[in-house]
Amino acid sequence: MMKRVLVLGSTGSVGRQTLDVLAGLGETHRVVGLSAASSAERLGEQARRFRPEAVCLVNGAPPGFEPGPDCPVLSGADGLVELVERTAPDIVMCAITGAAGLPSTLAAAHAGAVLGLANKESMVLAGHLVKDACRRAGGRIVPVDSEHSALAQCLASAPGDGAGAPRGVRRLVLTASGGPFRGWSRSDLADVTVEQALRHPSWEMGPRITIDSATLMNKALEVIEACQLFDVPAQQVDVVVHPQSVIHSMVEFIDGAILAQLSPPDMRLPIRYALGYPERIESGDGPIDITALGDLTFEAPDREAFPCLALGERVARDGGLAGTIFNAANEIAVEAFLSGRAAFTAIPEIVADALESFENQADPDLPTILDTDHRVRHHAADRLVQLAT
Repeated sequence: MMKRVLVLGSTGSVGRQTLDVLAGLGETHRVVGLSAASSAERLGEQARRFRPEAVCLVNGAPPGFEPGPDCPVLSGADGLVELVERTAPDIVMCAITGAAGLPSTLAAAHAGAVLGLANKESMVLAGHLVKDACRRAGGRIVPVDSEHSALAQCLASAPGDGAGAPRGVRRLVLTASGGPFRGWSRSDLADVTVEQALRHPSWEMGPRITIDSATLMNKALEVIEACQLFDVPAQQVDVVVHPQSVIHSMVEFIDGAILAQLSPPDMRLPIRYALGYPERIESGDGPIDITALGDLTFEAPDREAFPCLALGERVARDGGLAGTIFNAANEIAVEAFLSGRAAFTAIPEIVADALESFENQADPDLPTILDTDHRVRHHAADRLVQLAT
């Protein structure tokens, strides 16, 4: 049976790699919808190649935009939700970066689709809402972050009834490359440039997630996401630095066994896993030369030099609205750093200030989440102005 696939955020790094994988799958999968924020030229090229049933340009289509015959063009955040409803997908690749991806992720969950979830912010802000929508509509979340995909694969054979964490698990271990500043002290980081921060040693990603990797914020968000995805408390999620990025995560069981998922750093593997779930899709690359992987090393993360990780672990313990506050402040701070309006070390300062300035709330509804996200962004922007004066 052919699977209908909607790719949200198709012009970003994960979206482009998803289309690369889909291009080689023949008649088993059909692209029925694509979306982008503002990359009209690239979206048009993708649409003319894959011939979807509809596309969405969130920021509106420029004059002369032509995605192909009989292909409606939707716009705005509401257009993303309409795109999900119009295309009736079996699989939705949720690859929009940041909180902007939450409404369309929820729409896909309510539609009962399989969510290939690369938008970790959906789980950080509203994991309880996304999971509830999936349960009610019969959908399923298959994580596409390499670390959470690795955990899902390691847990696939663990006993459980699907209603909570698999039995017999002692802890989940997320691996981190350490980013471009592994081994740097807090004082070393004071004069970091944007160019330095964008030089990730292992992965090719968009600018926002690359900066998050440099601050270890990405790993902090992944701790929160792991708690939501696998129904485990924060105390059962650990982080280790693994510079080679070959082991993508590990699961330790109560009998002392550790299962790990290994592969060269390539996002196409977790993408294929999500597109084929529960089956495996042939990569076409042939066997991996295990001897070429080299030595595998591990070290503890430096939480003093990279305080975002400790802040994220605190948010994972607190739950509720804390994830929304944490993410919103970070998005504003990262944007300011990328545009030269803030220092690299200001990012955790802005996030910590927001967490102290806003009151947490358990199990928030969607309007509360969106309102808090809006207010935190304004607060963080004001604090950045104060820091600059």
